[in-house]
Amino acid sequence: MLRFDTLIIGSGLAGLTLAIKLAERQKVGLITKKSLMDGASDRAQGGIAAVLAEDDTLDAHIRDTLTAGAGLCDEAATRYVVEHGKAAIEWLIAQGVPFTKDSSNQMGYHLTREGGHSRRRIIHAADATGHAVQETLAARVLKHPNISVLENHVSVDLITGNKLGLADNRCYGAYALNTLSDEVITIAAQNTILATGGSGKVYLYTTNPDTATGDGIAMAWRAGCRVANMEFIQFHPTCLYHPHAKSFLISEAVRGEGGVLKLPDGTRFMHWHDARAELAPRDVVARAIDFEMKKHGLDCVYLDISHQSVEFLQEHFPTIYARCLSLGINISKEPIPVVPAVHFTCGGVMADLHARTDVDNLYAVGETAYSGLHGANRLASNSLLECLVFADAAANDILGKSPQPSPALPAWDESRVTDADEQIVIAHNWAELRHFMWDYVGIVRTNKRLQRAQHRIQLLQDEIHEYYTNFHISSDLLELRNLVLNAELIVNSALSRHESRGLHYSKDYPDTLPQALPTILTPAPATALNLRLSAQKI
Repeated sequence: MLRFDTLIIGSGLAGLTLAIKLAERQKVGLITKKSLMDGASDRAQGGIAAVLAEDDTLDAHIRDTLTAGAGLCDEAATRYVVEHGKAAIEWLIAQGVPFTKDSSNQMGYHLTREGGHSRRRIIHAADATGHAVQETLAARVLKHPNISVLENHVSVDLITGNKLGLADNRCYGAYALNTLSDEVITIAAQNTILATGGSGKVYLYTTNPDTATGDGIAMAWRAGCRVANMEFIQFHPTCLYHPHAKSFLISEAVRGEGGVLKLPDGTRFMHWHDARAELAPRDVVARAIDFEMKKHGLDCVYLDISHQSVEFLQEHFPTIYARCLSLGINISKEPIPVVPAVHFTCGGVMADLHARTDVDNLYAVGETAYSGLHGANRLASNSLLECLVFADAAANDILGKSPQPSPALPAWDESRVTDADEQIVIAHNWAELRHFMWDYVGIVRTNKRLQRAQHRIQLLQDEIHEYYTNFHISSDLLELRNLVLNAELIVNSALSRHESRGLHYSKDYPDTLPQALPTILTPAPATALNLRLSAQKI
């Protein structure tokens, strides 16, 4: 058994920030499914939104966020995040993050503008902000003597009082599978943080990394936590369309710097769909592209920024310029073929302004959490800001608590399972899930499509449960188990919303209701039976 003051599951921006802020006073364990740099944070291109310029205001950023969120943002959470934005950026600068400089700006850093923002407020490191931030923080984490990093460890499930048969429902740690040794280890902790990212891999096409399988959301649900707004899946409008490019994102900032969307014949179309044209929020742009592709039978549309000079493109978008050029696309002379792809999970585990969940000593931060910031649609570049602000809030809450006595935790029991006879079942179910979620639970939805998906999810869950019960676990099985549960939460949330709002567009309910309410799902009360099933190998 390993024992830490705080266990952090996930190594994105939220997880690394928490580790650094806790490590001066605590012994911290950080587990990550692959390497420390794998994850969605490392792929973030555009930057981080914060009020930094003289001509910007907190109220303007709040207003832009609330507008993008289509009435569903929690105003208190939105104000909390925006008000702490500048301090979060200053902390990153103090850590050594190499943001792009600009001597004409009051702070000395270049600010760009993205869709939905009324001001230039996106601080960035060229077009690879996430990588610059992650690289800087990861170097600090690896050097810190109080932080133990466990790479190649997949979380299996949380250990809670309910599962141990105790009167309370505190979280006491988690089980994790070492994917190199196939050994399940027990990790005890006073506090446990879910920072595992979103569930983009539940869909066939996504900009998310392979690690985005909704593990934290699934584990929290099984532990008794509520989830909210899972129907709001953000499709990024502009993912590179090329047979040799896997999930390569064309940053929102390309449109912010004058890029225009066109049909194959060169006709612009965004002004037909929204007065803000290319600077409309992501849900509007994604639906517009989806509409035009279906109307004209297109495989993709085109994003054209060729009016900018080569020098401008290489300075502002060096990664995009080089990647497209390697595929034979010279973006200074020709448009970029793009399609929408799943990008961000706006809902998640319900958490308060201290990042606390419904289970004591269990926190959720970043894309795993539903903080109330994103509402029915996330405003561009607010996600990394959310990670920073709520990681800081969670750290302050944890450091303000006194240690509590913990029971002895049982080892993982595999005495009643055998080796799987056919691994093809997992691969087949994984492919089936991602295909029907793309077909039935995509940008435009209907009740009939959602019900078809719901039926197939139930069949998959029965097969996966039997597999999980009888055979040794593997990382593929654990991820599939979590993805199917996330799919169920997404579909059930979508079926319960009888309107179209933000990222959720239903042909059966095309109008928007006058009152905006979040979709909140609550797990069934714990019983002896479902506790045994959820903790069958404890």
